[in-house]
Amino acid sequence: MIEVTGLYKSYGKNVVLQDAALQVGDGDIFGLVGINGAGKSTLLRLLSGVLRRDAGSILIDGEEVYENERVKRKLFFLPDDPYYTVNLTGRQQAAFYKNFYDFDDEIFKGYLEKFSLSAEKPIRNFSKGMKRQLFISLALACRPAYLFLDEAFDGLDPLARLEFKRGLIELQEKGTSVVIASHSLRELEDICDSFALLDGHKVKSYGKIEGELARLSKFQLIFERDVEREDLPFECLHFEKTGRVIRVVVRGDAEEVRSEIDALGPLVVDEIPMDFEDVFLYEVEERGYLK
Repeated sequence: MIEVTGLYKSYGKNVVLQDAALQVGDGDIFGLVGINGAGKSTLLRLLSGVLRRDAGSILIDGEEVYENERVKRKLFFLPDDPYYTVNLTGRQQAAFYKNFYDFDDEIFKGYLEKFSLSAEKPIRNFSKGMKRQLFISLALACRPAYLFLDEAFDGLDPLARLEFKRGLIELQEKGTSVVIASHSLRELEDICDSFALLDGHKVKSYGKIEGELARLSKFQLIFERDVEREDLPFECLHFEKTGRVIRVVVRGDAEEVRSEIDALGPLVVDEIPMDFEDVFLYEVEERGYLK
């Protein structure tokens, strides 16, 4: 289990994380979301022990991670732009990882075949997408107890994304905990159990994706008369009006909200399914980013 409490990190006067707290359970696939600059990459580097925290606590299986070799052998961190030396091949990179992980050559070979990659070519000759596919193959073959991924889906075509998600689910079934920072929210919704929304240097929202979706409802309404936001008897997370057609997003029990809407006498009431991307957009809209 990962336990983060009171986490603080700054670069000089630039505060990146302040009093951040979250937990990632064993075998969870956990999504980190937030606008650019929210601190997602910094949090991953802190979790993996690349950076030292300024204050607070990061415990993995009850132990501090920074400068703890025993804990770090359980981790694999794949940054957005992984480092490799100029002439290194995929095969040589795999040999390097074998010094630290219980590396599975068959898994590595299998993903190379799925991605149509050669392990004998210098990594520098690969396109961005091919590099991402190679390092994903390496990460999955290392079979870590904790896998940290920064912009994991960036540069992957749809087929590669599907294979990657299947690989993550297979790791999860074997007990691996995965933390993914990504802007591909629809991809996260497919595989993540839980999430944290970083905003204002803190974890603003945190919990199960399914539970968060259940807390929000979206309705499309048509009234015979003119209706404004202030005429509605509940607080709207989002209000959009085109003529007599109104779309609202409301936090709370959907049945209770529906009863309040019915009492207003609308001509049409349609409930529209929500997805995780909707949750993110309306949360950041509420905080003023989209105004």
